[in-house]
Amino acid sequence: MELSRRDALAALSSAGIVVGGGAAVLARDAISFEEDTDGPSAVSVIETLDAVARIVYPSALDGVGEFVESYSATRIDERPAYAAGARESVASLDDYTRVHADAGRFVALPRAKQEIQLQRMGVESAEPAPDGTTPERIRYYVVNELLFALYSSPTGGRLVGIENPQGHPGGTDSYQRGPPE
Repeated sequence: MELSRRDALAALSSAGIVVGGGAAVLARDAISFEEDTDGPSAVSVIETLDAVARIVYPSALDGVGEFVESYSATRIDERPAYAAGARESVASLDDYTRVHADAGRFVALPRAKQEIQLQRMGVESAEPAPDGTTPERIRYYVVNELLFALYSSPTGGRLVGIENPQGHPGGTDSYQRGPPE
């Protein structure tokens, strides 16, 4: 299955971000964090989100990089509180990686080692909390945000049989037909 920028726009809409006529940022070159703050750049945050998405998203999906970039760039640009939380979470993940895997950044590790790092941190079983422990924040700002984006998109919804999730308009045809085969 192929994720697209259109899927990212649908996911952004589900997140309450109005993107009229496709006027969303949709490019990581157009976003930035304030100059006077410490931490990873917006580009680094999106690279880390892409790396984590490739771990938590089903392997049957193509176009993950473009989808994550489109969704995350706009989300970061439109929601400063989310941007700050994501940036702090990525910085914590990179710090953990430096200490426990002797790598400069999480994205520098091979995918298998990235997955191991997330498991060792306890992100897999952490309760998502924006003000919680490091694994809880990573779960909230990184993992759960990526999963929300995927499953609120049309392609992600079809993947798990919720093409037209509750509360999403789609007409009577969408709920009268059987599940995808």
